[in-house]
Amino acid sequence: MHTTLRPLLRWLAPALIGTAAAAASVLPSAALAQTTYKMAYALSQQSHYGAAGNAFAKTLEEGSSGKYKIQQFANSALGGEREVIEGLQLGTIDMAVLSTGATMNFVPAAAVFDVPFLLRDLEHARKVLDGPIGQEMLAEFNKRGLVALAWGEQGFRHLTNNVRAVASPADAKGLKIRTTENQLHIAAFRAIGILPTPMAWPEVSTALQQGTIDGQENPLSVITSAKLSQVQKHLSLTGHVYAPAVIIVSPSVYEKLSDADKALFKKAAENAGQAMRDFVSNIEKSGVQQLKDEGMQITEVDRSAFEKAVEPAYKDYNKRFGADLLQRIRDTK
Repeated sequence: MHTTLRPLLRWLAPALIGTAAAAASVLPSAALAQTTYKMAYALSQQSHYGAAGNAFAKTLEEGSSGKYKIQQFANSALGGEREVIEGLQLGTIDMAVLSTGATMNFVPAAAVFDVPFLLRDLEHARKVLDGPIGQEMLAEFNKRGLVALAWGEQGFRHLTNNVRAVASPADAKGLKIRTTENQLHIAAFRAIGILPTPMAWPEVSTALQQGTIDGQENPLSVITSAKLSQVQKHLSLTGHVYAPAVIIVSPSVYEKLSDADKALFKKAAENAGQAMRDFVSNIEKSGVQQLKDEGMQITEVDRSAFEKAVEPAYKDYNKRFGADLLQRIRDTK
């Protein structure tokens, strides 16, 4: 080696070694610093489900200083809700926003909120879900391999169809109506005289277009965001059942979190639930007019007649959930 280079190398060596060591220490931590989770839900990112997804992602990313990110899979991109629940249990899906129409087959006790004409209005429903009864039901999910962090909301379900205006139970008789796989709803529709047809949500629009079914039932938040006015003529404001939603995390994700991160996930879920409620509150004020402007015929109904028509189903509801629990829900102020 040329003698004139030795002093220069002696000077450069420590600097080069230090730079290399710093790079080596930074690269692995940078590569491991960020975790991206997959979140699934059934509707578009412009829906109340999307509002929940966006709020969850924002809270989680900001609260973790970018350590955690959410990749949202809207429009049933990861499968129908049953498949999503199974994915959560298996750990192939990290988190989801789900309707109780699907979860009731996995967590039967929490289906109590789907009893027709049990919850009076949005204020009553929210007080029940935020109170002891709602929190008890969230805990039920843990027994089925699911971590339910917070309640979300869809609103009160209404009936749409392509055959005729429905103002009374007699008008609804014989209509073939898509339902979720929800035995509580199915029992009520049968009592009215409707022909309930359980069907996965991704199949509904095509079935309506082809006339395989006459109609469906969903909250205004779903009817508007799914653009059902393009495939349905009549909307009847039955408000026959309240539709909660639930924000769920896979145990394979949750159980690996620190206590601080578990608290952050809980906060993200609560913010997601509130975002759904805000969306629903807004659409309850504007949705009917929007659908009317889009060409749907809107019909007010005889609600008391519908309540009377589903009374025979209450024998099963009392047996399934206990008359005492149903009364506790009614008595919540």
